Amino acid sequence: MPEQVSTSELSRRWRLGRTLSPPVRRTLAGRLFGLLWAWLLGSIGLGLTFLLIPDLTAESWWVVMLAALLVAVAGWLLRPILDVLALPLGWVGVVLIGLFAQAVVMYIALQITPGVNGTSWWHVFAASWVYAAIATLVGFIDQVDEDEVFIAHVVRAALRRRRNVELADPEQDGVVFVQMDGVSLPLLRWALMGGNLPTLNRWVRTGTHAVAGWTARVPSTTPVSQAGILLGSNEDMPAFRWYEKSVDGVGGRLVVANHPPDAAIIEHRLSEGRGLLVDDGWSVGNMFTGDAVGSALTMSAVGAQGRRAVGDPGDFAAFFATPYGFARALIRTIAEMAKELVQARRAISRGIEPRVERHGPYIALRGLTNVFMRDLNIALVTEQLIRGRKSIYVDFLDYDEIAHHAGVARPESLAAMAGIDQVLGLLEKVSEHAPRKYHFVVVSDHGQSQGATFRQRQGQSLEGVVRDLMGAGTTMAAATGHDEDWGPLNTFLAQLRGQKSVTGRMSNTMLRSRTDAEGAVTLGPRVAAAKRSEAAAVDLVVCGSGNLGLVWFAQVPGRVTLEDMQERWPGLVRALATNPHVGFIVVKSHKDGIVALGRDGVHVLSTGQVDGIDPLEQFGPHAAPDMLRCASFEHAPDIYLNSFHDPASGEVAAFEELVGCHGGLGGWQTEPVLVHPSGWRTDQGIVGADRLHDQLVRWLEQLGHRQSLTPAAAPGVRADG
Repeated sequence: MPEQVSTSELSRRWRLGRTLSPPVRRTLAGRLFGLLWAWLLGSIGLGLTFLLIPDLTAESWWVVMLAALLVAVAGWLLRPILDVLALPLGWVGVVLIGLFAQAVVMYIALQITPGVNGTSWWHVFAASWVYAAIATLVGFIDQVDEDEVFIAHVVRAALRRRRNVELADPEQDGVVFVQMDGVSLPLLRWALMGGNLPTLNRWVRTGTHAVAGWTARVPSTTPVSQAGILLGSNEDMPAFRWYEKSVDGVGGRLVVANHPPDAAIIEHRLSEGRGLLVDDGWSVGNMFTGDAVGSALTMSAVGAQGRRAVGDPGDFAAFFATPYGFARALIRTIAEMAKELVQARRAISRGIEPRVERHGPYIALRGLTNVFMRDLNIALVTEQLIRGRKSIYVDFLDYDEIAHHAGVARPESLAAMAGIDQVLGLLEKVSEHAPRKYHFVVVSDHGQSQGATFRQRQGQSLEGVVRDLMGAGTTMAAATGHDEDWGPLNTFLAQLRGQKSVTGRMSNTMLRSRTDAEGAVTLGPRVAAAKRSEAAAVDLVVCGSGNLGLVWFAQVPGRVTLEDMQERWPGLVRALATNPHVGFIVVKSHKDGIVALGRDGVHVLSTGQVDGIDPLEQFGPHAAPDMLRCASFEHAPDIYLNSFHDPASGEVAAFEELVGCHGGLGGWQTEPVLVHPSGWRTDQGIVGADRLHDQLVRWLEQLGHRQSLTPAAAPGVRADG
């Protein structure tokens, strides 16, 4: 059915084009000047392209300028046709358009330009990418706001596809929840004070928004916090990854929260069908759907068997089928990888400490996370804004990913945070022309703390220390790798496999060797499937979750108590509790219940009694209730370990090879961000992601959301729509 567009809608689209264009183009004369200037820059870029492709020649500069004009005209005429041709093929179509559309446009334009020679297909294909790279560089030198141009094209594409122009409740305000993954409140305040976050700084200085914060409970990790924020519960989630012992003879299994099938199981366990996004909400780039009506790049949706992971491939065409989307993102991704090589080398040459090795797959993963996935998320959120969704929750991983490897306040980490701030400004401009008014809430799931790793300090990994203390012959499965780094990419690839189209069939064929029995893509070192098979038949399972360590005696049923450990493995508990790089351990005692043990004292968490020096004294007022809570979970480890914390420097020691970490206690990792409209009443002292969920739900209800929900909605992951 053709789209019915009202006069007011046409007016809104015209205003949108004006607002998203650079200011110089807002008058008729300015627009003409802008077109002429763009033509000149395009001519320069195309001329440089001819110089770099020897077999492609032009008889004069006038020919080059004519060719640049025809390239622009051909693109304007052919782009909608190419978009339409791409969509029936699903993801394959939009990716092919992203790869070849510019080449097709340039090939046709150069073929009809007199005085151009050497226009074979492959010469033109190479020239199209050289031209795109030069255009990106010229745009940067000219200080043209490429991001605004990118957004303008994405918005126009979304407007062309939108079917339901008039909303049933256009007067009801919407909310965009933007997660700045890993950003701590102290760091955000420091960046605002320095003026490094222009959008947030403007919001705060003009009084439209207020900066608050909340306290993340242990385990302070993304899946645990997002489960609480989006679903309202994170019960029985001991860490980022955990071991579930055998039950009734069934073998134990290792659960990794960003392994899509595991994410689907977690959401099914926790969801009551009334998550944060249940009322016409949309989830983008998250661990869980929050019971949204639809999602994209969301791990639990990808892992839900028999459910559609994404909506219409057209949702992605706005990104892939435009030179301002896929081609731009790919070029900038490569540039980001080159930047990482330079910055990592500079950290070594300057002797910056603490630091970890930054090489191998991380170089590519940084480019994909910090550029490609960010741009794709922007396009997906823009699509839903134009469709008028009531609420949208999107997670930007940029800062968290870089801070893990570079450090919490290093220049590259701060630049990533500033990049998310720029995204806020772009989405704010788009929202001004959406079919409903939108409010922005900025939240982080946790902060990050910093320090040299446990291995760097101890000279041995945690798993090595535990195995040595238990004696020869102990078999072990360790999970202290980089599952978190690979999660977003594996989710993206899993969505390709999930398409019931040419895309799905091709993706299944190409990824078959890296797909586990549950249908999840498992790229990366020591994939989850291997860990799962190891964990089912070993004596010991050791996991690291930032500076929180977890140990299970896999072949001993139930919780192994302190007394049992002292009898079976004499000296093990004392050696771990008194290790200089361990702050405290938490175990269960027959006599006293849950206890925290340190070098010089014991804290009985069940009663609050302290003997000697309190091992939790340096970890804040929430340490005791947090550790009592998570150590009481059904799948809690036999031993929890939290690294030491230096109050003077704020340093901790991660059990993973990450210089910036989160998961346990100490430093800024339990101090996440909450920035909200200043007129919205906020509870004081929000402790725990589930309590933050309650606050966000109340805000939605005050806007009129969720009024049509039934008291007992069906639990489980909802299919996308």
